[in-house]
Amino acid sequence: MTEDTTPQTREPDVGSTPEAGVLGRIINMVGTGFALAILSCAGILFLEVILRYGFNRPTVWAHETVIFLTACSFIFGGLYAAARNAHIRVVLIYDQLSASARRVMDVGISAACSLACACFAWASWTSVARAVWTPAGALRLETSGSAWNPPTPGLTKVFLFVMLLLLALQFAVLAVNYLRKPGS
Repeated sequence: MTEDTTPQTREPDVGSTPEAGVLGRIINMVGTGFALAILSCAGILFLEVILRYGFNRPTVWAHETVIFLTACSFIFGGLYAAARNAHIRVVLIYDQLSASARRVMDVGISAACSLACACFAWASWTSVARAVWTPAGALRLETSGSAWNPPTPGLTKVFLFVMLLLLALQFAVLAVNYLRKPGS
């Protein structure tokens, strides 16, 4: 019996794509915090199970906290994927193009995505306005209405709006940097 002594080759994690610029590098660094939020959700749910079924002392905060943390993590995931150039794409045609044609496609796709995200941010503003201010104009975050009643619904809507703005900006940065990239 022989041992396999060949080293395992693994692509190094390079983080954000160079075209994502400084914003992409910041997004990449912040991503670790959201990964830790997902791990903390597992811990919170584990604690809830122990407290509920082991001690008959359920919490009022666990489920809403987990929902808020996972919602924010999934929302951030779109921005994170864009900064790392790890979004899902159909490559059937793209892979057949020359380098210069790919560059044109990258610019066009990034510009279209930037415009779409800006439109979604604009559309989400109505929801944010209702979740943050009363009809009289006083500041009041929308709450869940549960026994704990945290302002997580309002915070989630604000977070989505901010992430859409950042996503529009990130795609604009990508479009500009793809345009500046030397043609091949």
